[in-house]
Amino acid sequence: MVNIKLRVGPKGQIVIPKVFRKAYGIKEGGEVIVEPTEEGLIIKRKKTPEELLKELLEWKRTVGGIPGKLGDLKSVDLEDEFNEDIP
Repeated sequence: MVNIKLRVGPKGQIVIPKVFRKAYGIKEGGEVIVEPTEEGLIIKRKKTPEELLKELLEWKRTVGGIPGKLGDLKSVDLEDEFNEDIP
């Protein structure tokens, strides 16, 4: 793992080095996701709609999901579903 020290500017800005921007597909004007963790911040490239769709389809395949249809839950009373566990 490579560690690079970056200086924080007066407005809290940092500059992501070009080598990292190029490697991770971060372009000028693009968006990134900042994820707070116990140890610090994780900066991630925002995924494209195509990448998100691919991940969702893979998730569906791994869990054996069956796509829902409009109206599937119209006969289900959600209050009864949740209250069944309450003695």
